[in-house]
Amino acid sequence: MIQTINPTIKAVAVLIPGILLSFAFDIVTPLLFLVYLLVLTFFFAAIPWKKWLLFFLPLSIFAMGVAWMTMLYTDESYQTGPVLFQFLWFEVTLGSLQVGVSLALRSLCFITLSLLFALTTDPTKFMLSLMQQVKLSPKITYGILAGYRFLPTFQTELVLIKQAHQIRGVQRAKGFKQKWQHYKQYAIPLLANSIRKAERVAVAMESKGFTGDRHRTFYHALTISLKDWLFLAGMLAALALAYYLSYQLGYLRLIGQ
Repeated sequence: MIQTINPTIKAVAVLIPGILLSFAFDIVTPLLFLVYLLVLTFFFAAIPWKKWLLFFLPLSIFAMGVAWMTMLYTDESYQTGPVLFQFLWFEVTLGSLQVGVSLALRSLCFITLSLLFALTTDPTKFMLSLMQQVKLSPKITYGILAGYRFLPTFQTELVLIKQAHQIRGVQRAKGFKQKWQHYKQYAIPLLANSIRKAERVAVAMESKGFTGDRHRTFYHALTISLKDWLFLAGMLAALALAYYLSYQLGYLRLIGQ
C-alpha cells in the first residue's frame, strides 16, 4: 500500500512528475498519466472514494474553469485550425480547444498527485522523515509540528471568546463592517493565548532536553527500503511511457512548440 511508502520518497515521486508533466502541451500525455494515477489511487492507496471525491470534485471544477478561460483567451500562436464554435465575441478554434483540454488534463493530474500524497501521508511521519532523510533542522521540524497541533484549538478558543463577549453584553454583528470590528477584537486574545501556549511548549521541550541538535536518536526511525525506490521508479517510468506513447502516436507537443 502507498501509505507505507517513505514520505520523503513519496513527496519526490509526486513533485518530479508534476514538474515534468508541465512541459507537455498535448492531450494524450496527461491523459495517459491521469489514467495511471487513477488506477494507482483506487487500487493501491486504499482511499475511500467518497472522501477522495469530496476533495477532487471542487478542485476539478476550478480546473475546468481555468481551462475554459484559457481556451477563450489563447495566445494567437495556438489559435490554429478551423473555427469550431463562437461564444459571444470569442472564436474557439481547434488549436485553442486542444490547449484548453490539455490544461484541464494537466490540472487534473496535479490534483490527483496532490491528493495521492495528502490522503496517504501522516503529517508527523512526513516531518520526521524530512528530519531523518533530508536532515532538516529539528528546530524547524518541531516548530511546524507544534503549530500544526495548535491549529484545531484556535477554533475552540474563538468560540469561547465569542461567548465571553456575548455574556458581557456585546451584540451579534449584523453587517460586514461590524463583523470585521469584532474579529479585530478577537485577534488580541487569540494572539495572547498563542504566545502563552508557545512559551509553555518551549519550556516543556527544554525541560525534556531538547536542544535542536541534528545528531540525535529517534524513537520512530524511518528508513528507505527497496519498495520506496520501486515506487519512485514506477512513477517516473509511467510518465516516461506516457511521453513515449504520445510521441509514437504523433501527438506529443512540448511547451513553446
